[in-house]
Amino acid sequence: MVLESLRDSMVLGWKQPKFIGGAEITGYYVNFREVVKGAPGQWQEANIKAVSDRAYRIMNLKENKVYQFQVAAANVAGVGTASKPSKEFTCEEWTIAVPGPPHDLSVTEIRKNSLVLLWKSPIYAGRTPVTGFYIDLKEEKAPEECWRAVNEKAIANKFIKIKDLTEGVSYVLRVRAANQAGVGKASDSTDPILAVTRPGTNEVVVEVDDDGIISLNFECDQLGPESKFVWSKNYDEMEDSSRLSIQTKGGKSKVTFKDLSEEDLGIYSCAVTDTDGVSSSYTLDEDELRRLLQLSHDHKFPIIPLKSELAVEILEKGQVRFWMQAEKLSPKGTATYVFNDKEIVNGEKYKMHIDRNTGIVEMFMDKLEDEDEGTFTFQLQDGKATNQSSLVLIGDVFKTLQKEASFQRQEWFRKQGPHFVEYLGWEVTAECNVLLKCKVANIKKETNIVWYKDEREIMVDEKHDFKDGVCTLLISEFSKKDTGIYEVILKDDRGKDKSVLKLVDSAFADLMTAFCKAIAESASELKIQSTEEGIRLYSFVTYYIDDLKISWTHNAGKIKYTDRVKSGVTGEQIWLQINEPTPKDKGKYALELFDGKTTHTRSLDLSGQAFDEAFAEFQRLKQAAIAERNRARVVGGLPDVVTIQEGKSLNLTCNVWGDPVPEVTWMKNERALTEDAHCIVKFESGKYASFTITAVSTTDSGKYAIRVKNKYGTETGDFTVSVFIPEDGEGEEGAAPEQAKAGEKKK
Repeated sequence: MVLESLRDSMVLGWKQPKFIGGAEITGYYVNFREVVKGAPGQWQEANIKAVSDRAYRIMNLKENKVYQFQVAAANVAGVGTASKPSKEFTCEEWTIAVPGPPHDLSVTEIRKNSLVLLWKSPIYAGRTPVTGFYIDLKEEKAPEECWRAVNEKAIANKFIKIKDLTEGVSYVLRVRAANQAGVGKASDSTDPILAVTRPGTNEVVVEVDDDGIISLNFECDQLGPESKFVWSKNYDEMEDSSRLSIQTKGGKSKVTFKDLSEEDLGIYSCAVTDTDGVSSSYTLDEDELRRLLQLSHDHKFPIIPLKSELAVEILEKGQVRFWMQAEKLSPKGTATYVFNDKEIVNGEKYKMHIDRNTGIVEMFMDKLEDEDEGTFTFQLQDGKATNQSSLVLIGDVFKTLQKEASFQRQEWFRKQGPHFVEYLGWEVTAECNVLLKCKVANIKKETNIVWYKDEREIMVDEKHDFKDGVCTLLISEFSKKDTGIYEVILKDDRGKDKSVLKLVDSAFADLMTAFCKAIAESASELKIQSTEEGIRLYSFVTYYIDDLKISWTHNAGKIKYTDRVKSGVTGEQIWLQINEPTPKDKGKYALELFDGKTTHTRSLDLSGQAFDEAFAEFQRLKQAAIAERNRARVVGGLPDVVTIQEGKSLNLTCNVWGDPVPEVTWMKNERALTEDAHCIVKFESGKYASFTITAVSTTDSGKYAIRVKNKYGTETGDFTVSVFIPEDGEGEEGAAPEQAKAGEKKK
């Protein structure tokens, strides 16, 4: 196609032949002929010497004449067949404002989903310089209207990588140039390009060798006799320079950077001539530059990778272990140990060891002295590779470590005899007792255990058997009197150990809170009990102590205690007594037990059937109590047996009670006595009943009873009268008859 036209010359552009005859094209020959009224003239040579570019200016043409052109390619074998004659072009000076068409389009780096398109700027730039290019693409067999833009904004580069192609599809491409006046005519389209990655395709590979030298490498196994590796930067061919060197040997070519920096940013590509488009590229951007420079540094100055930095730990006997671990060490790996910038060596104070299989490097010290405060460093070397790690032990860090080491050393010595594994502590049992307990070890039969409170020995009932290694002291009915300092001592011929538990101030308060919590949690659900006075709500706890704060609520409001509504504790029963209940006492009741931190609640709904049944039982019990209090009864004064001498007078008096005043009946042998001069009965003041028999005889012997009765009940008091006849001479003294009073037994 014509790339530019003047009054006396034209610039012709063409594509590379599809077939090049097995050897690289060395140049092109251009012929032209004038066409007069449709009749072509004789072909004339435009150039005697072959031109290497695919664009050539044909000189000495005549203005407004019509011409045709043809091109023939040449290689080492000779000049090939010329192309078909072009269409007719008129030689006239172009005056359009927009650029002419770009030319010499070529495609490289063809892959299954991408390719790189290269082109040259238009020969004719238009009235203003070219500012950018637009690339169009379509599938090979698609109609002309299917051309679509690859880029929305013009690009300044004369190359572009087109991505997101469909594998196995053939594409054609074209380029349009733009300037301030607009977008010019499109270039000739490329030959169809099949999106496919050919077998054996290689890519440019970046490498960093052991000396940190960075290079780009490309291999090709499809070289022809005349094939060459052509390296480009941003698709401009490059050669050896102060920044890089190119080496090619056989099917391998390498670009070596001499001092990689930001000046070298760009796209590096390599194409192999006299092949079927073998090519590849590598993009060196800022991120890749940083990565390669770091990798180069790591290769120049290799570092032994570490699994862990230098650390310190305290061992069982109070020894101090410094250690670090490398990822791996060869048999030649070594370690140097440094303290405060001075090398230290294996000896009495320091014990060093290196395990090359595991990469662990360690150093042991029996103890830390004040002069050991400072910085410890382990330096590793393995061939070229090095690394080191330091640990600063100064100030509070050193003092803390030194204190811990000393403590562990003392602990080790302590554990050589009987000792505590768990020091003295406490727990509250389910039975609401306090159990002091500790765990011991290294015990033998001769080991003694002694408990103290406030430096006074606590006498225990039996010798401890150290079962399961646990020693305990049970405190039942715990209260404030148990505050104090408790101590337990283990001892035998190997040594002794002690543990102290201070149950004072806040520590005792914490225990008391836990104790009260256990009591509160042991509280049973509220129950109802009817009494003769009213209704009682109650809950049982395992144990009660005044430190457990108790309150009652009725319908979510605090209850105000009165003579009618009272609260109290009897033994382990916590109760609320409601005397003479009324319907106003119905509702929801709650017992709140506060342990010092948490309130525990037990609730009950005293309404509906629950209230009705309780109230009915209260009424029944109340009436029964009234009846019991007021029923007729013999209060006292009667003996079980009265023995009296014949002829004496018998006088018995007893107290009776009843409201209303009871009826009194005296009986002998279960029959009512008839009052007469011999048997006299009296009932005075409604409470004194008397029984008199004048001059008793043996016929008066028998079983007697007093029966009292009123509307609330009847009660009988029984007694036996035994009359005896005295022996001769007995009882003749004294003319007056003898009387026996209630409660007396006379002969």
